[in-house]
Amino acid sequence: MKRTYLALGIGFIALALVAAAQQPAKTASWEAWRPLVGNWVGEGPSSQGASYFSFLPDLQDRILVRKNHAEYPAANGRPAIVHDDLMIIYGDSGPGQKAVYFDNEGHVIEYAVSFLPDKKAIVLVSPAVSGAPRYRLSYFPLDQDRVRITFEIAPPGQPESFGMYLEGVGRRQG
Repeated sequence: MKRTYLALGIGFIALALVAAAQQPAKTASWEAWRPLVGNWVGEGPSSQGASYFSFLPDLQDRILVRKNHAEYPAANGRPAIVHDDLMIIYGDSGPGQKAVYFDNEGHVIEYAVSFLPDKKAIVLVSPAVSGAPRYRLSYFPLDQDRVRITFEIAPPGQPESFGMYLEGVGRRQG
């Protein structure tokens, strides 16, 4: 008798798994990100470097991919630098949305995503980890064709003491 119940239980679980696999995955909502979707170029004098980035939906709108390329000229005895990074944003919009960042320097940063009221900013914050810095990346749309970007770092042991590391303005292309 126990084997019959066990077989029925396994059968129901298998049936539920097959039914779940046949359900189309929910497409993420990128409404809050809409002001950033597209191709962008960094504003500023070329003596400070050149950059461009994009935010584009991928995998049938299940993720949003940001690619970034920046070139900084040699200065103050430092050699020229080329920086490339990739960030994948995933999950439903709202408090469950997350992002993971990778760059050519070997950094991997996981972020939780939040949206300031009235969609005035999108803020990505890494978790506080003992003995490690904490990161905050923010996008402030200035108008439909310009966005202010800030990247801040909090030192180890001071997870709320963010200090500006980089900031700039991007201009929409096309």
